Amino acid sequence: MLDGATGGVIAEQTARAKRRSFEDLLLWARQLGPERVWAIEDCRHVSGALERFLLAHGEQVVRVPPKLTAGARSSARERGKSDSIDAVSIARAAIREGLDTLPVAQLAGPELDVRLLVDHRERLIAQRTQLSNDLRWSMHDMWPEFDVPARALTASGWQERVASRLARAEQSARVRIARDELRRIRELTRTINALEGELATLIATLAPRLLAEPGCGVLTAAKLIGEIAGISRFATEAQFARITGTAPIAASSGRTERHRLDRGGNRQLNCALHRLAVTRGRMDPDTSGYLARKQAEGKSRREALRSLKRHLARRIWLVLQPPGRDTPPTRHRPAVTIHCNTPYGSFSLT
Repeated sequence: MLDGATGGVIAEQTARAKRRSFEDLLLWARQLGPERVWAIEDCRHVSGALERFLLAHGEQVVRVPPKLTAGARSSARERGKSDSIDAVSIARAAIREGLDTLPVAQLAGPELDVRLLVDHRERLIAQRTQLSNDLRWSMHDMWPEFDVPARALTASGWQERVASRLARAEQSARVRIARDELRRIRELTRTINALEGELATLIATLAPRLLAEPGCGVLTAAKLIGEIAGISRFATEAQFARITGTAPIAASSGRTERHRLDRGGNRQLNCALHRLAVTRGRMDPDTSGYLARKQAEGKSRREALRSLKRHLARRIWLVLQPPGRDTPPTRHRPAVTIHCNTPYGSFSLT
C-alpha cells in the first residue's frame, strides 16, 4: 500500500495465490482506507484470477504494462529483486504514469472469447505450418521432381494430389509418416476454417461497424476486438493510440521539432493496425490518396503508413464506441489568467 501523493510505502502484506487469501488481502486493504486503486502488472495468465476477484467485489483495478516497471526498479534505492520490491515498483510506476492514463481492467466478456479463439487459431496455424514443412521435405526427399508450391498444402486440391501420390507409393516408414502428417494437416485445416466461421459470427454481433470498414476483414477485426478487450477501458482516443503504439513521441530540442516512433504499447494491436493500413492503402482510393499526399510532402512510404495508423487508431476508437456516444469525451480545463508586471509594461496571458 503506497501513498498516491508521495509514493511512500504505508503498509505491506503478502498473500498466497488462492481465493481464500484474496479475501484476506481485500479485507486488509479495506481496513487501511476507504479509497484505493489496485495496480496489477499486465501478466493476465498469472494475475487473471486476482484481477477477476477484485473486479467482482467492486474494486478499481488498472493494468500496468511490464515495460513501465523497468525504470522504477532501476531507480529504486533498494537493489535486487523480490516479490516485495516488484510490488513497490509496479505501484510507483502506476503513480508516475498517472492512474487515469492506464488501461482500466474490467470483467471478461465476449471480447475474451474472441481473443481466446484467435490465439487458439494462431497456435493451430503454427502447428499446421510445421507439419507442412516436414511433409514438403519428406516429399522432396522421395520425389525431387514433384514440386509443391509454397502454402499449397492448405488447399484441398493439393491435399488430394498429395494423398493420391502417397497411396500409389511403395509402403515404407517414410510414406506412413507422410500420410499421418497429411491427415493431421487436413484435420487442422478443418478446425481452422471452423474457427474462422465462428469468429465471423461473433464479430458480426459485437462490432458490425468495424467489419464495414474498408480493408478490415474478419481476422483483423477479431484481433482488434480481442486485444482491445473493451474500448471503454480507454478514457480518450489519445490514450487508445498510446496503447496501440501509434502515437508519436515528441523528440524535439530547441528550434528542431520532430517526433520519433513509439516502439511500446501492445504490439499485437500495432501489428493488426499495420495490416489494416496496408490493406486499406491498396484497396481504398481515399486511403491511397492520403498516402500519396504524405509521400509528396517528403515522407517515406513507411512514415506515411505510420501517420495513417494514427488516423486509423482514432477511427477505430470512434467506430467501437457504444450507440449514442460517437465522439470521445471532452475534458474541460479551467482557464487560467496570469498577470505580469515588467519594466517594459504589463501584460496578461490566458
